[in-house]
Amino acid sequence: MAFTSNGQICGSVSGGCVENAVFEAGIESLKTNRPQLLHFGVADEIAWEVGLACGGSIDIFVKPLNKNLFEELRSIIENEEQAVAVTVIRGQDEILGREILIHEDGHVTGTLGKWDQTALMLGNEILTSGISRRVVLNNDVEIFLEAILPSPTLIIVGGVHIAVSLNSLAKTLGYRTVVIDPRKAWGNKERFPNVDQLIQDWPEDAFGQIKVTCSTAIAMLTHDPKLDDPALKIALDSPAFYVGALGSKSTNAKRRERLLDDGMSEVQLSRLHAPIGLDIGAQSPEEIALAIIAEVVEAHRKQEQVSAEKEAQQSPISNPQFSVKDKIASG
Repeated sequence: MAFTSNGQICGSVSGGCVENAVFEAGIESLKTNRPQLLHFGVADEIAWEVGLACGGSIDIFVKPLNKNLFEELRSIIENEEQAVAVTVIRGQDEILGREILIHEDGHVTGTLGKWDQTALMLGNEILTSGISRRVVLNNDVEIFLEAILPSPTLIIVGGVHIAVSLNSLAKTLGYRTVVIDPRKAWGNKERFPNVDQLIQDWPEDAFGQIKVTCSTAIAMLTHDPKLDDPALKIALDSPAFYVGALGSKSTNAKRRERLLDDGMSEVQLSRLHAPIGLDIGAQSPEEIALAIIAEVVEAHRKQEQVSAEKEAQQSPISNPQFSVKDKIASG
């Protein structure tokens, strides 16, 4: 959530429950230039006063914006890059609110003073896991490491009728969308007016124009081995969190046989969701698109859950004076 001293507001932190109290604290931070760590919980009378009657608890860190760091962060997001933003959320006045930005290429902006090396070591782990978290460094210093990930992207191979609805549903859910189809009658702007990227090329060339990350899902919808098979070889060997292919069980069995004969392994093929989509009894193209995007969302959330569980089980540093909070925060 961002706001200015003259009352302009963008975003939210709780869906409306505590926004007013946070805004007042933020105005105070702007006046004093001193960050604050706020806590609201069901056991606190103030929780009811600010509207947190729905239960649970929430911690919110409020600080004046570091413009230089923000500009660099915006560039990272626009370029679909990965990074970790590290902020001191508890500590003495001289360190409270300090930030560093750790890029995926190892470049670091800012400083936390004597905690730089520790933050860099932790940040590298966050770059790998993609899961944000809070870490207590000692009795009076705590940091929040926020994973900055590329936007979730859905790559659709084949501009068929299902793809038109799937593209629209993905856009509604905040996905960046890419449609690949060398056939001009199927892959064109008239059919996909709101797609982020339309590539009228064969898969081997098309994927060379896309950055596939751990935030990418890929759906094969052409029913044509000349398009689907080359795309699957690339997709199943990529870091994409989801790869699915349209077709019946018999179609998929023939596809598997072709890909195995072509050198792909059982491990690689085990990643493939086929027949594509959750089994909701879908019949129309629109219903099939719904089944596909539901399975994509399910895979994305499972990926986050698995990563969070792994992080919770592994302490990042052996020194006992460091500890990871039990509560893992979602990025």
